[in-house]
Amino acid sequence: MRTRIRCSPAARDGLKRLGADIRNARRSRRLTVRWVAGQAAISRPTLRRIEAGDPAVAIGSYARVLEMFGLVEGLFIVADLRRDPIALAIACGNSPKRIRRASLLAGLNAMPTSEPR
Repeated sequence: MRTRIRCSPAARDGLKRLGADIRNARRSRRLTVRWVAGQAAISRPTLRRIEAGDPAVAIGSYARVLEMFGLVEGLFIVADLRRDPIALAIACGNSPKRIRRASLLAGLNAMPTSEPR
């Protein structure tokens, strides 16, 4: 039975775009699903799920396919701290020492400006 993963619409759209980009990379190189799946050591149904942007597919499977196309470097910038405004604010000392969980859940942009007592 396939695992059903719930994710936000933005995350789902991003995975669908990634899957479409992977499919386009495969097609532009004129490679078959069978060949790519074999080289990436994944099954053909898994490759089809990757190309559909299925969030239940392991990230390692996405990485193997991206590596085959020479596109794996894109994964390294996904969570790069230099591109994370919250991490940069913390590193620069522009954030409070204590951040309440509720404020994070309400919206990461609405961080409290002073410490609670």
